[in-house]
Amino acid sequence: MLELKDVTKTYSQGGKSVEALRGVSLTLDRGEFVTIVGPSGSGKSTLLHLAAGLDTPTSGKVIIDGVSTGEMNDDELSLLRRRRIGLVFQFFNLLPSLTALENVMLPMLLESGPTKEVKARAQELLALVGLEDRTSHRPEELSGGQAQRVAIARSLIMKPPLVLADEPTGNLDSSTGAEILKTIRELGKNEGFTFIMVTHDLEASRLGSRRLTIRDGLIVDDERWHLPS
Repeated sequence: MLELKDVTKTYSQGGKSVEALRGVSLTLDRGEFVTIVGPSGSGKSTLLHLAAGLDTPTSGKVIIDGVSTGEMNDDELSLLRRRRIGLVFQFFNLLPSLTALENVMLPMLLESGPTKEVKARAQELLALVGLEDRTSHRPEELSGGQAQRVAIARSLIMKPPLVLADEPTGNLDSSTGAEILKTIRELGKNEGFTFIMVTHDLEASRLGSRRLTIRDGLIVDDERWHLPS
Protein backbone atom coordinates (compact mmCIF):
# COMPACT_ATOMS: atom_id res chain seq x y z
CA MET A 1 0.00 0.00 0.00
CA LEU A 2 2.83 2.38 0.89
CA GLU A 3 6.52 1.89 0.21
CA LEU A 4 9.49 4.15 0.90
CA LYS A 5 12.76 3.20 -0.79
CA ASP A 6 15.91 4.79 0.65
CA VAL A 7 14.09 8.11 1.07
CA THR A 8 15.89 11.29 2.06
CA LYS A 9 14.37 14.73 2.53
CA THR A 10 16.57 17.80 2.85
CA TYR A 11 15.34 21.30 3.62
CA SER A 12 17.16 24.60 3.45
CA GLN A 13 16.87 26.41 6.78
CA GLY A 14 18.68 29.64 7.53
CA GLY A 15 21.10 29.04 4.69
CA LYS A 16 21.92 25.55 5.97
CA SER A 17 20.80 22.13 4.75
CA VAL A 18 18.77 20.10 7.25
CA GLU A 19 18.20 16.39 6.67
CA ALA A 20 14.69 15.61 7.92
CA LEU A 21 14.84 12.00 6.70
CA ARG A 22 18.03 10.03 6.06
CA GLY A 23 17.68 6.95 3.90
CA VAL A 24 14.37 5.63 5.24
CA SER A 25 12.99 2.40 3.76
CA LEU A 26 9.58 1.10 4.78
CA THR A 27 6.77 -1.12 3.49
CA LEU A 28 3.20 -0.98 4.81
CA ASP A 29 0.55 -3.48 3.76
CA ARG A 30 -3.13 -2.87 3.13
CA GLY A 31 -5.17 -2.93 6.34
CA GLU A 32 -2.32 -2.13 8.76
CA PHE A 33 -2.90 0.29 11.65
CA VAL A 34 0.48 1.99 12.15
CA THR A 35 1.47 4.64 14.67
CA ILE A 36 4.57 6.85 14.46
CA VAL A 37 6.27 8.27 17.54
CA GLY A 38 9.46 10.19 18.19
CA PRO A 39 10.77 13.45 19.64
CA SER A 40 9.98 16.83 18.13
CA GLY A 41 11.97 17.42 14.95
CA SER A 42 12.71 13.72 14.44
CA GLY A 43 11.07 13.52 11.00
CA LYS A 44 7.59 12.22 11.90
CA SER A 45 5.64 14.96 10.12
CA THR A 46 8.00 14.88 7.13
CA LEU A 47 7.33 11.17 6.68
CA LEU A 48 3.57 11.78 6.92
CA HIS A 49 3.73 14.62 4.38
CA LEU A 50 5.60 12.39 1.95
CA ALA A 51 3.08 9.60 2.47
CA ALA A 52 0.27 12.09 1.79
CA GLY A 53 1.82 13.31 -1.44
CA LEU A 54 2.06 16.79 0.08
CA ASP A 55 5.80 16.73 -0.59
CA THR A 56 8.24 14.72 -2.69
CA PRO A 57 11.54 13.21 -1.55
CA THR A 58 14.94 14.75 -2.25
CA SER A 59 16.10 11.27 -3.23
CA GLY A 60 14.64 7.78 -3.12
CA LYS A 61 11.08 6.80 -3.95
CA VAL A 62 7.70 7.09 -2.26
CA ILE A 63 5.23 4.65 -3.82
CA ILE A 64 1.56 5.02 -2.92
CA ASP A 65 -0.78 2.27 -4.07
CA GLY A 66 1.69 1.33 -6.81
CA VAL A 67 2.41 4.88 -8.04
CA SER A 68 5.67 6.77 -7.47
CA THR A 69 4.91 10.34 -6.31
CA GLY A 70 8.21 11.61 -7.71
CA GLU A 71 6.94 10.93 -11.22
CA MET A 72 3.73 12.94 -10.76
CA ASN A 73 3.04 16.62 -11.44
CA ASP A 74 1.09 18.89 -9.06
CA ASP A 75 -2.28 18.17 -10.69
CA GLU A 76 -1.70 14.43 -10.52
CA LEU A 77 -0.66 14.67 -6.87
CA SER A 78 -3.81 16.67 -6.08
CA LEU A 79 -5.97 13.99 -7.68
CA LEU A 80 -4.08 11.27 -5.82
CA ARG A 81 -4.73 13.00 -2.49
CA ARG A 82 -8.40 13.59 -3.24
CA ARG A 83 -9.18 10.12 -4.56
CA ARG A 84 -6.76 7.74 -2.84
CA ILE A 85 -5.80 9.34 0.48
CA GLY A 86 -7.92 10.33 3.47
CA LEU A 87 -6.53 12.99 5.81
CA VAL A 88 -7.47 13.58 9.46
CA PHE A 89 -6.09 16.64 11.26
CA GLN A 90 -5.70 17.64 14.90
CA PHE A 91 -7.94 20.68 14.47
CA PHE A 92 -10.65 18.85 12.44
CA ASN A 93 -10.68 21.43 9.57
CA LEU A 94 -14.47 21.32 9.21
CA LEU A 95 -16.20 24.14 7.33
CA PRO A 96 -18.26 26.05 9.92
CA SER A 97 -21.04 27.02 7.50
CA LEU A 98 -21.77 23.38 6.56
CA THR A 99 -23.64 20.71 8.49
CA ALA A 100 -21.97 17.50 9.57
CA LEU A 101 -23.55 15.72 6.60
CA GLU A 102 -22.42 18.41 4.15
CA ASN A 103 -18.86 18.37 5.54
CA VAL A 104 -18.65 14.61 5.04
CA MET A 105 -20.08 14.86 1.51
CA LEU A 106 -17.72 17.64 0.41
CA PRO A 107 -14.82 15.62 -1.11
CA MET A 108 -17.20 13.56 -3.21
CA LEU A 109 -19.16 16.65 -4.28
CA LEU A 110 -15.96 17.94 -5.88
CA GLU A 111 -15.88 14.76 -7.96
CA SER A 112 -19.48 14.07 -8.93
CA GLY A 113 -21.78 16.78 -7.56
CA PRO A 114 -24.74 16.07 -5.26
CA THR A 115 -26.39 12.69 -5.84
CA LYS A 116 -28.49 10.31 -3.78
CA GLU A 117 -25.53 7.92 -3.66
CA VAL A 118 -23.22 10.59 -2.20
CA LYS A 119 -25.75 11.50 0.50
CA ALA A 120 -26.37 7.85 1.32
CA ARG A 121 -22.63 7.16 1.64
CA ALA A 122 -22.20 10.17 3.96
CA GLN A 123 -25.15 9.11 6.11
CA GLU A 124 -23.76 5.58 6.31
CA LEU A 125 -20.37 6.87 7.50
CA LEU A 126 -21.89 9.18 10.10
CA ALA A 127 -23.85 6.21 11.42
CA LEU A 128 -20.66 4.12 11.55
CA VAL A 129 -18.99 6.77 13.75
CA GLY A 130 -22.09 7.05 15.95
CA LEU A 131 -23.40 10.39 14.69
CA GLU A 132 -26.55 9.44 12.80
CA ASP A 133 -28.48 11.88 15.02
CA ARG A 134 -26.08 14.80 14.35
CA THR A 135 -26.28 15.03 10.55
CA SER A 136 -27.86 18.50 10.54
CA HIS A 137 -25.61 19.97 13.25
CA ARG A 138 -22.89 22.47 12.37
CA PRO A 139 -19.37 22.20 13.86
CA GLU A 140 -20.07 24.79 16.58
CA GLU A 141 -22.89 22.56 17.81
CA LEU A 142 -20.64 19.52 18.19
CA SER A 143 -18.24 18.47 20.93
CA GLY A 144 -14.57 18.04 20.09
CA GLY A 145 -14.97 14.27 19.92
CA GLN A 146 -18.01 14.56 17.67
CA ALA A 147 -16.25 17.01 15.36
CA GLN A 148 -13.29 14.61 15.03
CA ARG A 149 -15.70 11.78 14.20
CA VAL A 150 -17.15 13.93 11.42
CA ALA A 151 -13.61 14.56 10.14
CA ILE A 152 -12.92 10.81 10.16
CA ALA A 153 -16.14 10.12 8.25
CA ARG A 154 -15.17 12.80 5.71
CA SER A 155 -11.74 11.21 5.23
CA LEU A 156 -13.43 7.94 4.22
CA ILE A 157 -16.08 9.26 1.82
CA MET A 158 -13.96 8.45 -1.26
CA LYS A 159 -13.17 4.94 0.05
CA PRO A 160 -9.41 5.69 0.11
CA PRO A 161 -6.98 2.79 0.55
CA LEU A 162 -4.74 5.00 2.72
CA VAL A 163 -5.79 7.21 5.66
CA LEU A 164 -3.28 9.49 7.40
CA ALA A 165 -3.71 11.34 10.68
CA ASP A 166 -1.56 14.00 12.32
CA GLU A 167 -2.15 14.02 16.11
CA PRO A 168 -5.90 13.30 15.61
CA THR A 169 -6.54 13.05 19.35
CA GLY A 170 -4.30 15.94 20.41
CA ASN A 171 -7.25 18.22 21.27
CA LEU A 172 -9.30 15.54 23.00
CA ASP A 173 -9.27 14.14 26.52
CA SER A 174 -7.66 10.72 26.87
CA SER A 175 -10.94 8.81 27.16
CA THR A 176 -12.47 10.43 24.08
CA GLY A 177 -9.20 10.03 22.18
CA ALA A 178 -9.08 6.31 22.93
CA GLU A 179 -12.66 5.90 21.73
CA ILE A 180 -11.84 7.76 18.50
CA LEU A 181 -8.90 5.46 17.79
CA LYS A 182 -10.94 2.35 18.56
CA THR A 183 -13.56 3.63 16.12
CA ILE A 184 -10.86 4.07 13.45
CA ARG A 185 -9.58 0.55 14.14
CA GLU A 186 -13.05 -0.92 13.64
CA LEU A 187 -13.61 1.14 10.50
CA GLY A 188 -10.27 -0.09 9.18
CA LYS A 189 -11.43 -3.69 9.54
CA ASN A 190 -14.70 -2.91 7.76
CA GLU A 191 -13.40 -0.55 5.06
CA GLY A 192 -10.02 -2.23 4.51
CA PHE A 193 -7.80 0.87 4.54
CA THR A 194 -4.24 1.32 5.81
CA PHE A 195 -4.10 3.83 8.68
CA ILE A 196 -1.00 5.79 9.70
CA MET A 197 -1.04 8.12 12.69
CA VAL A 198 1.61 10.46 14.05
CA THR A 199 1.19 10.86 17.81
CA HIS A 200 3.13 12.03 20.85
CA ASP A 201 0.94 9.87 23.13
CA LEU A 202 2.69 6.55 23.85
CA GLU A 203 -0.48 5.03 25.27
CA ALA A 204 -2.42 5.92 22.13
CA SER A 205 0.42 4.57 19.99
CA ARG A 206 -0.20 1.06 21.38
CA LEU A 207 -3.73 1.00 19.95
CA GLY A 208 -2.24 0.21 16.55
CA SER A 209 -0.81 -3.12 15.44
CA ARG A 210 2.57 -1.63 14.56
CA ARG A 211 4.58 1.26 16.02
CA LEU A 212 7.46 3.02 14.31
CA THR A 213 9.87 5.12 16.35
CA ILE A 214 11.74 7.85 14.46
CA ARG A 215 14.79 9.66 15.76
CA ASP A 216 17.12 12.01 13.87
CA GLY A 217 15.50 11.20 10.54
CA LEU A 218 15.83 7.42 10.90
CA ILE A 219 13.44 4.63 11.90
CA VAL A 220 15.15 3.24 14.99
CA ASP A 221 12.46 0.79 16.09
CA ASP A 222 9.65 -1.14 14.36
CA GLU A 223 7.41 -2.97 16.83
CA ARG A 224 4.48 -5.23 15.97
CA TRP A 225 1.88 -6.97 18.11
CA HIS A 226 -1.45 -8.69 17.73
CA LEU A 227 -4.51 -6.65 18.61
CA PRO A 228 -7.42 -8.22 20.51
CA SER A 229 -10.25 -9.18 18.19
